[in-house]
Amino acid sequence: MNFYVMTLFPEMITSGLNVSIIGKAMEKGTIGIDAVNIRDFSDNKHNHVDDYPYGGGAGMVMQAEPVYRAYNHIKEKINKDKKTRVVYMTPQGKVFNQEMAKELAKEEDIIFLCGHYEGIDERVLEEIVTDNVSIGDYVLTGGEMPAMIMIDAISRLVPSVLHNDESAEFESFEDNLLEYPQYTRPVIWKNKKVPDVLLSGHHLNIEKWRREQSIKRTFERRPDLLLEAVKNFSKKDNIYLEKLKNNE
Repeated sequence: MNFYVMTLFPEMITSGLNVSIIGKAMEKGTIGIDAVNIRDFSDNKHNHVDDYPYGGGAGMVMQAEPVYRAYNHIKEKINKDKKTRVVYMTPQGKVFNQEMAKELAKEEDIIFLCGHYEGIDERVLEEIVTDNVSIGDYVLTGGEMPAMIMIDAISRLVPSVLHNDESAEFESFEDNLLEYPQYTRPVIWKNKKVPDVLLSGHHLNIEKWRREQSIKRTFERRPDLLLEAVKNFSKKDNIYLEKLKNNE
């Protein structure tokens, strides 16, 4: 899987992702990350890519042409005629979540567009962008960090990126539930003991405990997720949820 990032600060992308699991996946060739500097496609001798906004107002706006040239440069690398998702990082977009990560993980190539200043000329956005995406209801100085967050989340779903491919199946937000609590050695730490069921070796009981803990944690911390989660609940799940609601 290949990620292409159109940015004014390519070093942010390369230095931010060239470590840990994502860095190792890049070394193995499981994923590829290409940070393309939009300034390289400026027709200005000083490599400026911004100008004053028409109609007045504070700040500057990124020009359409350098962004479009950078996009065409990437398309030449991929396949000019191949349809490619272009994700524009914007607080006006649909909020990124695990389901979107799963959907995007099916793509072979994804292009990310990172804005700066007061934004990007609307005309080039209309021309190339397929997905407007936000990572939350707040404003950052640029799109690089949101793009890196998305690349990290998507990459973890690409086969062979994680050391244990089962890991991604049992984490928070799978089935719209938060992950159950995790424990490791020692058995007792600061007078707190690992739950007995996890020491029992009884796999069915452990599975039942983990499922109930996921439901409980979601109920307590993210009740908004339960609206979707209950659609896939078993009869036992619903009985346990009712007990939680009744403080039983």
